Amino acid sequence: MYLNREMFEQQIKDSIQNNPITTILGPRQCGKTTIARKIAESYSSVLIDLEDPADFELLSVSPKAFLEQQKGLIVIDEAQRMPELFPVLRVLADQKETGRKFLLLGSASPDLIKNTSESLAGRIGFIDLTGFKLEETGTVNFLSLWLRGGFPRSYLAETDDLSFQWRLNFIRTFLERDINLLGFNIAPATLRRFWVMLAHYHGQIWKGSEFARSMGVSEPTVKKYLDILSGTYLVRQIQPWHENLKKRQVKAPKIYIRDSGILHALLSLPNSEVQNHVKVGASWEGFIIEQILQTMNTRDYYYWRTHTGIELDLLVFKNGKRHGFEIKYSDKPQVTRSMRQAISDLKLDVLYLVYQGKHRLDLEGKIKLLPVNQLTDIDI
Repeated sequence: MYLNREMFEQQIKDSIQNNPITTILGPRQCGKTTIARKIAESYSSVLIDLEDPADFELLSVSPKAFLEQQKGLIVIDEAQRMPELFPVLRVLADQKETGRKFLLLGSASPDLIKNTSESLAGRIGFIDLTGFKLEETGTVNFLSLWLRGGFPRSYLAETDDLSFQWRLNFIRTFLERDINLLGFNIAPATLRRFWVMLAHYHGQIWKGSEFARSMGVSEPTVKKYLDILSGTYLVRQIQPWHENLKKRQVKAPKIYIRDSGILHALLSLPNSEVQNHVKVGASWEGFIIEQILQTMNTRDYYYWRTHTGIELDLLVFKNGKRHGFEIKYSDKPQVTRSMRQAISDLKLDVLYLVYQGKHRLDLEGKIKLLPVNQLTDIDI
């Protein structure tokens, strides 16, 4: 089953039109290959999968000679597996009127990002592909999207049990196979332990010393593990915002497992147990943050917290305005002193209080009550 992904499809087609090379980046199994093959139907196209030994061998013998003979849209899946390809693509991208366009797919590895930024600057358009989001599934299905997560095979599974089993298999495959293919030599059991620890710290401020002590390694080592999971789109680090205030402000990032379904699998929580678990509030917060960032389509986002406990879950800068968000797993949230202080200290244009209810209301001043079923209608 293919859930309509028109928004992403149009972004990709626009990038193909405007750039010689387009790269779709996203976690494994988020639907990159499916959407690329669908787009390729609109072009004269050549599809190359670098996880296929035959395709890998064919391209590795003489990549420039092979690619120069191709026309139309050339789709290269798992492009990060051949780093030496990017200097060749730079040369080919600079050739005029060849009738070629390149569409690269990658699992957001540091290798891919490094090589494209160094070799292809000014020639490449990036599209970040996620799992399904509320705009695609419909806000009426927010509960299923939260519990199962946005990976297509998890969300579309026939039963909750099959969805949960798919997520467990995804975690195992990522640890035992994908990490090695991305070029990292880390024992699967070690990274699994770290990943599970992160799940228990989901929504909290990063404390590298605690992770290092628990795992018996150095702080730089656990930071490397964190950066690997972040670089593969499985973990989000939200950096703190600093105002020029006479207040001590927290300076370490907050950590979230990006896909709520994967979070629940790491915590060994079937769907039926999520809403009774101690991490339910943190899980809900992370899920809503992901939906907000996808809806607002921005990289200019932060959290804010002072050492006295005044905090804001999410601060987004968009169109010259400061949008604040507080997220509550409740159907009767209350305005707090912390919210009022955040509006004053951060000079917010608006503060949305996101909750599970159904009514959108103006509460007091710049504070607005925003139900999850209207989350995709944020006024930006």
